[in-house]
Amino acid sequence: MSAEVAAQVSDLKPGSALRVVVGGVAVALARNSDGEIHALADRCSHDDVSLSEGDVVRNRIECWGHGSEFDLETGQPQQLPATEPVAVYPVQVDGDSILVDTSRTLNGL
Repeated sequence: MSAEVAAQVSDLKPGSALRVVVGGVAVALARNSDGEIHALADRCSHDDVSLSEGDVVRNRIECWGHGSEFDLETGQPQQLPATEPVAVYPVQVDGDSILVDTSRTLNGL
């Protein structure tokens, strides 16, 4: 599988997240305050909670369930109670289209 259109850049404001499904995989698209767009598995590794419903602060996304935070680039937990990383997927921007490739990860998960 290759990258598929997941959303439009105009759908994702800086400092926000959006849940999309790409290739049957639930993905949290997150745009940090610098405008960079990242794609992570849309499930907290601590509990079955959607990360896309959390807050994006600087280069992290916070799980609204218990406050765990994940680095947008590496998927590594930065705040307990989560101790396991989440998958991070490659993102490309083509014009206003955000493309995500869920067939591989950037962090080996």
